[in-house]
Amino acid sequence: MAFDVARVRGLFPALGDGWVHLDAPAGMQVPEQVATAVSTALRAPVSGPGGIFPASQRAEAIVDAARRAVADLVGADPAGVVLGPSSAVLLQRLSDALSDTWFLGDEVVVSRLDHPANIAPWQRAAQRTGSVVRWAEVDIETCELPAWQYDELITPRCKLVAVTAASGSVGTRPDLRKIAEAARRTDALVVVDASSAAPFVPLDVTSMDADVVAVSANNWGGPPVGALVFRDPSMLDLLPSVAVEPGARGPERLELGPHAYPLLAGLVASVEYLAGLDDAAVGPRRERLLTSLRSVKAYQAGLLANLINELRSLRHVMVIGDAMRRVPALAFTVAGVKATDGVEHLSERGVCAFADSGQHGVFSVLGVGEVGGAIRVGLAHYTNAVEVDELVRAVAELG
Repeated sequence: MAFDVARVRGLFPALGDGWVHLDAPAGMQVPEQVATAVSTALRAPVSGPGGIFPASQRAEAIVDAARRAVADLVGADPAGVVLGPSSAVLLQRLSDALSDTWFLGDEVVVSRLDHPANIAPWQRAAQRTGSVVRWAEVDIETCELPAWQYDELITPRCKLVAVTAASGSVGTRPDLRKIAEAARRTDALVVVDASSAAPFVPLDVTSMDADVVAVSANNWGGPPVGALVFRDPSMLDLLPSVAVEPGARGPERLELGPHAYPLLAGLVASVEYLAGLDDAAVGPRRERLLTSLRSVKAYQAGLLANLINELRSLRHVMVIGDAMRRVPALAFTVAGVKATDGVEHLSERGVCAFADSGQHGVFSVLGVGEVGGAIRVGLAHYTNAVEVDELVRAVAELG
């Protein structure tokens, strides 16, 4: 495997601003090939699908290519790929469709580890139908999401389990297969938000044992578009349609209005970018994706381990969580320093990071708000050891 971070950095014009971009949880910077694909599609004649003229055929080709690209990313059938403006919007559409068959007393299981995009839609659906929301809790010491608790949480009334493939806040990667095993015993659907996992680990919808997987392209440097991937495409025709066209079939049943074709062209380019992260990757795109993402995973694991060790060596810093399986996102607190003041200090030294007040999400459960909030950082494909050292030096000055 050959992951060359210097070569990867050369793909990102935005890195020329001189900042250390550890803001990946909000979305990576955009590689040149993605920006070029979007701008090229904007300049080309593109019309609505359904016509026999070239501009219409080009629109259909872009949508087809986007479905195939996402399918390659998660090891699925392109016929099961729904495209839309974001995973959050698509998850809301999915919850509206699925909850049409829920009744008073039915149940849905969500987790404290998840992003609100995979919690709020199910809470709203439960409130609308009189269903019950049950919560899977995190281990406050490790930030793990113990799979054993799902054996009790999932009852015969459970309709759906929503869970993340990785936390963009603390990096934890739950054991999805064990969670899915518990769901299968009651025929509950499993909806996995893989947006934070997709940039860093190889995905396979079958291995995850998920019924639906959600991804957001901006998480790996793509344009602001999302996708839902159904392991069984036939499930789509069983859902209520939200499409403008009354005869919509398959993925189009959950796609509202015309597509943003230039952004979908950028989505295809972004998946090609992922497939080329290891310049030794060869073969079909699915194989190149697996090779490249394994290389990324190995590179990021070393970089993250070094960062965590360096931060833990600082007596005034507490790294939050200690999960065994994780993506390169982490949070930490600094004794006597509010998170907002900490990120201002980092910004003055050219380091991008986020402050979380600890009032919502996983941090509220961990009690982070009582110590002034947490500082959040995330490594990207283009993060190198020098930038990690710059972060550590800046944090050390806070002591």
